[in-house]
Amino acid sequence: MNTLLAFLVTLGVLIVVHEWGHFRVARACGVKVLKFSIGFGPTLWKRQIGETEWAISALPLGGFVRMLDEREGPVAPQELHRAFNRKTLLQRSAVVVAGPAANLVLAVLLYAASSWIGTQEPRAVIASPAAGSVAERAGLQAGQWVRRWSPAGSEQWQDIASLTDLRWQLTRAALDGRDLKLDVTGVGGSGRREVALPLSGLQADEADTELVRRIGVVAPYSEPVLGDIKAGGPADRAGLKAGDRVLRVDGQAVVDATSLRAQIRASGSRGDPLPQSWQIERSGRTLAIEVRPVRLDDHGQTIGRIEAVVGSRPQMDLVRLGFAEGLQQGVERTWDMSAMSLRMFGRMLVGEASLKNLSGPLTIADYAGQSAELGLAYYLGFLAVVSVSLGVMNLLPLPMLDGGHLLYYLIEGATGRPISDLWTARLQRGGFMVILLMMSLALYNDVARYLGLH
Repeated sequence: MNTLLAFLVTLGVLIVVHEWGHFRVARACGVKVLKFSIGFGPTLWKRQIGETEWAISALPLGGFVRMLDEREGPVAPQELHRAFNRKTLLQRSAVVVAGPAANLVLAVLLYAASSWIGTQEPRAVIASPAAGSVAERAGLQAGQWVRRWSPAGSEQWQDIASLTDLRWQLTRAALDGRDLKLDVTGVGGSGRREVALPLSGLQADEADTELVRRIGVVAPYSEPVLGDIKAGGPADRAGLKAGDRVLRVDGQAVVDATSLRAQIRASGSRGDPLPQSWQIERSGRTLAIEVRPVRLDDHGQTIGRIEAVVGSRPQMDLVRLGFAEGLQQGVERTWDMSAMSLRMFGRMLVGEASLKNLSGPLTIADYAGQSAELGLAYYLGFLAVVSVSLGVMNLLPLPMLDGGHLLYYLIEGATGRPISDLWTARLQRGGFMVILLMMSLALYNDVARYLGLH
């Protein structure tokens, strides 16, 4: 129920803001607005306020603002000056671009509000880098604390607020083909040194889990200590207890919870897991215990499990910014996310990125519910991401979208005459089919993710 409510609030806020942008600029340009609708299809509720009918319709996946226009019906002579089609090219363009612009402005404010409230983020103390990754080859190790970052060849250092911030900077640099330098220390602040990460060599084109693994900074540092033990599971049968610290597995030193989990998972990759010889520390004593993980299927991959919580809670910090800093971060995050989204759309269009990156309503609803459960600041951050995506998507030069209308106006400005009604109708039909295909593909990706096919 909470997921559904969070999803409906997400849609409602983003649609209202988008259409409100069109509405306000249309009114400012002297255009008569006939109807402001949230949703499509049969009308569930409506009210006439002034000259505009306000409505809520049955299908909430969008909305529209209907303006006075000679192309959609007869217009009284005394109102011709208020018809949308009679306005200048600049005015019509302003009305169209106002919707996506409103979403981008909203994203800035949402990112800023999230940072003003503050979020609990894992400290940028890293776990064992992924095997073969850039981070591992660069010499980063479990337990190191990343304090600052700088572009390669520069001394313009910027502080790292959290592991989330670190991963964002690394991902952005990899997608931009830039190398970075990191300033790292031990957890206590000793042993300070610089580490160069040649991220340009990754030639990254998708911001996905595979890119994160190739970079190597996957998770926050967590002590190799066991938490809750499932009764009757492999850990319980072996005699392990909550609070046990794992020192070695089959003679190999365990440096953190990430490496321990990797050893447990790897035990089931080849047939039935063999017994593992564990050395643990319990109440100041060192014990030797034999553990036999069970073999399980995890989305088509065979892994070992001991049915216990592996790893202590990472150290968390409250990350909160002041008014000006938060607003600046909101602008930067919105700009970066917009540029990243445009690159991703472009790469999908030319086949350089997988169409699996498209997400539909099921994924949005899932993340809406998860972020709402974490707290207001997290939900506002999620809203900002979706608002950026909606704004950028609507600026794509596809008929039926705002960007398609801007393309028409660009052609009109270049040729001195508008596109004919015949070609407009043809392009609209083509655009509708493209959007329908994108929506169908996004829904398929949603279902495939839930079924473990992606």
